[in-house]
Amino acid sequence: MLSYFANPARFMTLSAWASPIFLGIAFVLFAVGTPWALWLSPADYQQGETVRIMYIHVPAAWWSLGIYALMGAASLVSLVWRHALADVAARSAAPIGATFAAICLVTGSLWGAPTWGTWWEWDGRLTSMLVLFIIYLGYIALWNAVDDEDRAARLAAILCLVGLINLPIIKFSVDWWSTLHQPASILRMGGSAIDESMMGPLFTMAGAFFSLFAGLLMVNMRAAIHRRRVESSRIRQEQA
Repeated sequence: MLSYFANPARFMTLSAWASPIFLGIAFVLFAVGTPWALWLSPADYQQGETVRIMYIHVPAAWWSLGIYALMGAASLVSLVWRHALADVAARSAAPIGATFAAICLVTGSLWGAPTWGTWWEWDGRLTSMLVLFIIYLGYIALWNAVDDEDRAARLAAILCLVGLINLPIIKFSVDWWSTLHQPASILRMGGSAIDESMMGPLFTMAGAFFSLFAGLLMVNMRAAIHRRRVESSRIRQEQA
């Protein structure tokens, strides 16, 4: 199925109607989830109103990791099987993932100031998340620094695959080291530590972030494919 849509022409046909649908879903979910999370959901008995930052922070954190994992898979496909759209997908996803990682870091600091009494702490989870953000920026910079697009794709794919080692560090840092960051609250032994009244808005916002990513990814990929077609056309005209 994936190999079928690896053809650029088929992808352009699919994404022409799929990207507006995903962006529309994102709009609806944000319209529902934002007031639900920021005004209608209950305050936490310990954190009070600051718990509302969680509804932005957690989905941004989840999908910044998920997007990088997707980039890693695309980079592997690009290096091994040379699928036409693999490097396009990875490159197009990177700015979105970097933005989500930045949102995670900023909202984490906003939450940490009143909760921990500090804007920043060099513990395992915060530091490894900052490293992920830097890897995103390095990946984007590498693409822009190398003029030969094929060579840039190979180097960026290798960098992305090396950076995958940071994902389990982020995930398990709170278990491996002493850290201010709280441990897993949803996927854990004994069930979720989050009240059911908070799960609805949290997963609604998570769905909104994912739909936004999917829609923007397709938009970015379509722009990249159009750009390549224009460049190829220009080169053929110069050689004619």
